[in-house]
Amino acid sequence: MQRPNAKLRTLGRIALVVPLLAMLVAAVWYAARAWISVSGPPMPMIGYLAMIGGVLFSILVGCGLMALLFYSSRHGYDEPYKPEDEQE
Repeated sequence: MQRPNAKLRTLGRIALVVPLLAMLVAAVWYAARAWISVSGPPMPMIGYLAMIGGVLFSILVGCGLMALLFYSSRHGYDEPYKPEDEQE
């Protein structure tokens, strides 16, 4: 038999995950309907290539910034400044 805290913790996770998944499904549904309902001429191949390039560049910049964040955190650049005479 599980402890009451374990049951509450599981219910709390479910109460958090279910609404988030529902919002994700609603956002994907809305985006798909908007993409399909747009009328006009079809996008040329250069448009798809530009979109793919933009996505890849954004992912590259995001990964680079996260790498810099971890590097600075592990090498002490995020520590508060202490003047030389106050250091222990």
